[in-house]
Amino acid sequence: MPDESLHLSVVNSLLERHAGSAGALLPLLHDIQERIGYIPDVAVPEIAHALNQSQAEIRGVISFYHDFRTAPPARHILRLCRAESCQSRGAEQLAAQLRERLQLDDHGSSADGHISLRPVYCLGACACSPALELDGRVHARLSAERLDALLDACREDA
Repeated sequence: MPDESLHLSVVNSLLERHAGSAGALLPLLHDIQERIGYIPDVAVPEIAHALNQSQAEIRGVISFYHDFRTAPPARHILRLCRAESCQSRGAEQLAAQLRERLQLDDHGSSADGHISLRPVYCLGACACSPALELDGRVHARLSAERLDALLDACREDA
């Protein structure tokens, strides 16, 4: 597979850059995801070997941190705050609206691959609840109508 060999080339060059660095795993994973867009499965054995760790340890770290992806990202990343402040101000109703509109559970990508939904537990906009982050930009005091408008804008951008 051409992508696989390209991915391995990127991973190996980053492994060389991080060689000998204490605590290299997290910076390495961030660099891989920044360059490739996600952490491909073929990278795990290479990382494990280079850092003298098991593949299970590497996969455990990847799965523990919610910002690491193991598949190509959707075009738009939507992170809905599910913390107490947002919950008390209507986040659950917005989550239900998203599940219905995107036809997915609280964590996944729409069938067309354009929008990925991820729960997050605090965006730091508690005074302006409920809030969500769309492609790195926080939208606060969100209403059902504003959420629909944001989703429509994502669909138009497809």
